[in-house]
This record gives sequence, C-alpha cells and structure tokens, in this order.
Amino acid sequence: MSSLRYVIGVDLGGTTVKSGLVSSDGKIHAQVKLPSLENEGPKAVIEQIKRSIKGILADVDGKSVEGIGIGAPGVIEKEGGIVKNPPNLSGWNEIPLGDEIHRSFRMNVEVENDANAAAIAEAKFGAGKKYPNFIFVIWGTGVGGGIISNGKIYRGPSGGAGEIGHISIKYNGLMCNCGAKGCVEAYIGQKHLSSRAAKILKEHPGSKIIQLVGGDLSKIEPLYISQAADAGDKVARDILVEAGTFLGVAIGAVMNTLDFRVSIIGGGISAAGKYVFDAITESVKAHVLTPLRNDSIVVPAKLGNCAGILGAAGLVL
Repeated sequence: MSSLRYVIGVDLGGTTVKSGLVSSDGKIHAQVKLPSLENEGPKAVIEQIKRSIKGILADVDGKSVEGIGIGAPGVIEKEGGIVKNPPNLSGWNEIPLGDEIHRSFRMNVEVENDANAAAIAEAKFGAGKKYPNFIFVIWGTGVGGGIISNGKIYRGPSGGAGEIGHISIKYNGLMCNCGAKGCVEAYIGQKHLSSRAAKILKEHPGSKIIQLVGGDLSKIEPLYISQAADAGDKVARDILVEAGTFLGVAIGAVMNTLDFRVSIIGGGISAAGKYVFDAITESVKAHVLTPLRNDSIVVPAKLGNCAGILGAAGLVL
C-alpha cells in the first residue's frame, strides 16, 4: 500500500490559474491551466480557481486528496487566507480566498504569498533541500522573495517578510511602483531592463538584440536580451551583468541582516547564462561583511515553472 499523500496545489497568477495534483514526493500527477479572468474582478477569478480544482478532482483516479494549497500574489493574512492588495489582480483589496475555497470543497485550505510558496517548493523539493537557511529571490516581471529559516518560511508578524525587491539600492533613485525610491525592482524588473536596453541600443545599432526584435525597440523583452547574450552579444551581456550586480547589492544587505550564506535565484530572467550568476555572486561578496564573504553562494533554482504548484502543495504536505 502506497504511503504517498496527495494534495492540490494552486498557482494563482495575473493571467493564469494553474492547479496540480501533487504527491508528497514532489511529483505532479495531473494539471489544469485556465485564464485567471482577472480583469473581471475577484468573483470571476475565484470561480476559475474552483473550476481548476474541480478539474483536478475529476482526475484523481481514486487517490485521496488531503487538502488544497494556494500561492497568490500580495500580502496574505493566514487566518481566513485573506489576500491583500495583490499588484496584478484588480479589485482585490482584502479577499478571504481561503475561506471561499474551503466552503466549496470542505477540506483544509492554506494560502500563502506566491514568492513564499516558490521558496517553500525549493526548500522541500528543489535546490534548497540541503540548505536549512537561505534567501529565495524570484526575478522576472518584478523581484520577489522569501526567507527560509530552519527549513521553514519566515513570514514576519503580518506576512510581509521577504520583499527583497523593495530594498533600496539608491536612497533617492528611481521611483518604484510601491511608492518608494531606489528599490532594486525599479532597476532590474522586466520593464526597467527593457527600457534601459532600448536607450543603450541607440548607441549600439549592431547589437543582436535589435535583430531579434526586428528593429523595433519597443518590443524589447528580457528574453531577447538573454538570447542575444547567449549568442555572444557584449552589449546584451553588459546589460544583464549590470542588473545582476544591482541584485547582488540587495541580496548582500539581506545576508548581512540575517547572517545567511545562501541565496537561491529563480524566475524567468534568472535563466540567463552563467555570467549573470557570476555577477550576482561577485556583487554579493563585495557587499557582505567579511566573515560572510568566503561562504556566500548564489545557486540557481531547480523547479522552474513547476515551483508555484509545488510550493502551494507544500503548504499542506
């Protein structure tokens, strides 16, 4: 008789809802992906979450499902699974998502911030399995993070811990969407990288980035910068190395604060080449206290696009 346990993990994003049946050994046995319908408001999004869960429950093949975990953007209040002001979901001021899902399915439901959920995934099933203490950074459209301390997520008293993207690297710098100045996200998030690249390329018309976007600088995305860098384009590499250096400044500040030695980096932009990780590592070592310097390491995340579902499942496994 199998000793595996089964739960449903739900990854709620700005454009899609992804649900999966996950076993306690970290394998995903079934998946459902639906548009989130976020522009139609919270009720429509919650109905899509329910539809995705029902789709999984229809395909469990006799397995007993013990609970549902949900990773969602925004600050999460654990009691009632209340989602507060997620940046990419309109009309979500304070939505009791956990209670809503529990009423429909009558099983244990846990809700957590999506970056925290991804950190939990790496801790349980990925690159963090051998590190009881690490900083997790997810680098893509923005910069999110999570703190794993003694193998568990550190949430802080109100659930807002780990917002590494909003560490200021320049006290009077660029304005961030959060309302503060100089946040690292304002320098290395997707939109900033694209706009900075467009400015630089006006002086480097021979860059492969320009070829990849057909000469239209408004179409620049980090994916194209990364592709050009992988093809040996120096301008593209310099843009990404600068961004990695900025991220290392923020990570170094967190390492100094927490006395941690390990940072795990995930997200789409982090999939760029070794040169980006080298830049982050060098920057971290340059900004941590001397006793931390030799042991400080930067490790790529392992779980990729599966981290959201696996981390959500990890909330109830």
